[in-house]
Amino acid sequence: MGHISKMSDQYLRRLLVSGMTSQLQSVRRNPDDHPWVMGLLQRKPAKLVAVTMANKAARIAWAVMTRDEDYRTCQPDVELGA
Repeated sequence: MGHISKMSDQYLRRLLVSGMTSQLQSVRRNPDDHPWVMGLLQRKPAKLVAVTMANKAARIAWAVMTRDEDYRTCQPDVELGA
């Protein structure tokens, strides 16, 4: 958990981790909006969670670039009323 390969670009890795460290502040202000990250923060140190989030962001970016398609956000299940 939380591993970003050191074989990759060090600058890009630093930017991703720095950005996710900043994102943790938003998560702490709105914990109900980010249950996955809050669950990690309860079990792991904040820096490790930031690296985990950076790894996830890097994997998403790689998948979007290699598949040559737009990013699709997760849509919550919403029941349509009749």
